[in-house]
Amino acid sequence: MAERLLPTSAVGSYPQPDWLIDRTALSKQTPPRTKAQELWRVDPQWLEQAQDDATRLAVYDQEKAGLDIVTDGEIRRVSYSSRFANALEGIDHDNPGSRASRGGIPVSVPRVVGPIRRSHPVETRDVKFLRECSTRKIKITVPGPFTMAQQAQDDFYNDEEALALDYAAAVNDEIKDLFAAGADVVQIDEPYMQAQPDKARRFGVRVLDRAVAGVSGATAVHLCFGYALTMKTKARVYDFLTELEASAVRQISIETAQSDLERSTLKPLTKTVILGVVDLNDPAVESPEVIAKRIRRTLPYVPAERIVVAPDCGMKYLPRHIAFGKLRAMVQAAEIVRTELTGAAEGR
Repeated sequence: MAERLLPTSAVGSYPQPDWLIDRTALSKQTPPRTKAQELWRVDPQWLEQAQDDATRLAVYDQEKAGLDIVTDGEIRRVSYSSRFANALEGIDHDNPGSRASRGGIPVSVPRVVGPIRRSHPVETRDVKFLRECSTRKIKITVPGPFTMAQQAQDDFYNDEEALALDYAAAVNDEIKDLFAAGADVVQIDEPYMQAQPDKARRFGVRVLDRAVAGVSGATAVHLCFGYALTMKTKARVYDFLTELEASAVRQISIETAQSDLERSTLKPLTKTVILGVVDLNDPAVESPEVIAKRIRRTLPYVPAERIVVAPDCGMKYLPRHIAFGKLRAMVQAAEIVRTELTGAAEGR
């Protein structure tokens, strides 16, 4: 059966319920790099059960909105990177380090005191649970090794590339287990490749390829300019993007809505583009036609056969009803453009 034209997907996160996590406190700080267990509102003995229930809600919303590819909403995570990064060996959990955030603010981060190793699977239960919740294609996300290296205080390696490569080996082990557990797509989140483009050019692709070495499933890398909550204005061009054409990942996830990205920068890419077309900085739900226009603007540079339609980034910080409305409008927009393309093809 042929793949659906312009399939729709979430990027990763979906709003967590207020009864599960302190969303107000979460929104007033840089996304935590350490465990930040105090943000959970459920007693530890019931937390996994509560997270299961909230995950079911996230999947239900995505399916009701009409998405073709769903995620677990990253419901079990305080932030996109902290859960995995703090599950690895080589971290001193009792004495965290400090490092400047993407916005230049000092934040608490994992302190590396020994070799970074993955001693056990971290997200395989997440995938198995998600597979039980949905018959649609499923995607799971993992934090990228380049980004984790930039979000840590290195008191052991004294070599950023060596540190990143060991993070990559840990991510590689995790990705293989995630596909074995039933994932259709595994996405590697690498926002710091955009934030630190000079370092990314030096060793970013090498590190990313180590993370997907020997992996046969569909892998994606997500680049972004930062959460809309903290990044109100964004550049129109990525400082690091076309370099990923040389990487082994199959898909590249980018944002174009809030940034009004210059679409011609996508022309050199031959990989599948997960196209962000939903503005997460806009508190209103865009109309399907507004989102359809964003899709159409990309078609001269990336053929529809290589586009997956998605929000700009994770939807973690939006009110749930707004997130759902935006996903539903996005699905309708994809259908508008899909119908146009199909009709044009039949008319030739």
